[in-house]
Amino acid sequence: MSAAPPPFSTPPIMLDDRSLDPATLRLVEFAAAAAAADDGPLRASAGRLAAAAPPAGWVDELLLQSVLMLGYPLALVAAAIWRQVSGQRAPARDVSAEETLSEWERRGIDTCRTIYGANYARLRANVRALHPALDRAMVVEGYGRVLSRPGLDLARRELCTVAQIAVLGAPRQLHSHLRGALNSGAGVAAVEAVLHAADPQLTPEARRVAWETWADVRGDTRG
Repeated sequence: MSAAPPPFSTPPIMLDDRSLDPATLRLVEFAAAAAAADDGPLRASAGRLAAAAPPAGWVDELLLQSVLMLGYPLALVAAAIWRQVSGQRAPARDVSAEETLSEWERRGIDTCRTIYGANYARLRANVRALHPALDRAMVVEGYGRVLSRPGLDLARRELCTVAQIAVLGAPRQLHSHLRGALNSGAGVAAVEAVLHAADPQLTPEARRVAWETWADVRGDTRG
């Protein structure tokens, strides 16, 4: 049985106005720039993020979860640029190295339930209908091994995911993760601040889709 992960101190997300705390703002900007895959803006965003001095672990965790959203090619580019610009070296070891598949599955189920709420069972059924291996990989590897790691709280993870999916222009997944951000503890103002932060990386069509999808989510939550 592996030891429990160490606690991490995470500043609360600001929910009272239209802004995010500076480190979170720069983190979601970097997430969006990674999805856009434009070297110049990505390097500039990495510089702003480094200057904001985010807590230890935040950027490493964003880079790891970016594999799930962007695939290895874009995640590796973002990781290389972050190392070059920030001068920060990779951790000496992976905190999940001694964990088991059963631990990942248990945490993955919990995290997936939190994000999807009442839609959790339907999500699992829909993904199993596509392929059982996709369902297991989603829960064990995606939500368990990666998104349940210590180092970055779930609300900020979901805000970064929203930024990246908005850039990718995938409305169904964006709808799910906009709701997931709310379910994970981010407020309406925080989510809207993320959409504004991602705006420089959005095409006109992606911008339209992002705000229309957010309007649908707001309508669902009000209902």
